[in-house]
Amino acid sequence: MLINAANLDSLRVGFKTSFQGGLSQASTMWDRVATEVTSTQKEQKYGWLGKMPNVREWIGPRAVQNLAQHDYAIKEKPWELTIGVDRDDIETDNLGIYGPLFTEMGQSTGSKKDSLVYELLKAGFTTECYDGNYFFDTDHTVLDEAGEETSVSNTGGGAGTPWFLLCTNRALKPVILQKRKDFEFVAKDKVTDDNVFNNKEFVYGADARFNAGFGFWQMAYGSKQTLNAAAYGTARAALSGMKGDYGRPLGLMPNLLVVPPSLESAGRKILNSELGTGGETNEWKGTAELLVVPWLA
Repeated sequence: MLINAANLDSLRVGFKTSFQGGLSQASTMWDRVATEVTSTQKEQKYGWLGKMPNVREWIGPRAVQNLAQHDYAIKEKPWELTIGVDRDDIETDNLGIYGPLFTEMGQSTGSKKDSLVYELLKAGFTTECYDGNYFFDTDHTVLDEAGEETSVSNTGGGAGTPWFLLCTNRALKPVILQKRKDFEFVAKDKVTDDNVFNNKEFVYGADARFNAGFGFWQMAYGSKQTLNAAAYGTARAALSGMKGDYGRPLGLMPNLLVVPPSLESAGRKILNSELGTGGETNEWKGTAELLVVPWLA
């Protein structure tokens, strides 16, 4: 193949088409547990996470609910994936391997949000959220009916394989995916580019800027206990019984059970089986959707 502008343009279009094809095939499981928030700066503050707004009876002047309660922020991270194509491979038409390689490039960039979000969820037992406690912790602080501080737990503890019960049907899901710039395909493939002139290598890449952080801990329950009917029932009771300050019920209804592949069988028995382990009617059948996530393996 001759190295000229027309042929290089054709190659770029072909590589980008393969990249876009892989991108469209990539998993998009992150949006089941995360809300995407567009950012215009490198560090976005989420002080409003400190309080869920509450409707009150209008007696006297309006009561302005101050949402700036905490100094929680998510810093963006840059991501990139770059592939080099040897000039000799172009000149000798040895390009067969590159199509699948660029397809894989698209799949890898397309699944980065998935791996980022679920790695964060898995790390929630040791990663702080907006109130300074671990996202899954036993001593989150809220105010009770008398205005006194009280500790609330959203974890079952344990030392086994982690699983999660979430409420994802509200405006904000348990995880925030903060996006500044999505992956974009770029090329350095002019014969005058330094990489071509010095290294006889045409370079194609994709880059993005985004990161993940935690939303309201009240909407998620994480456990490392054995996943069985009793542990699942405890998790449901904990989420459904969550209250805001001054004893206000939050009205949360858990709807998504998130598990790694190793717990798929246990999750299906709890949510799909007609009968329990002792032959009794399974009271938890259909109470949530099961989401099996390979990124949690």
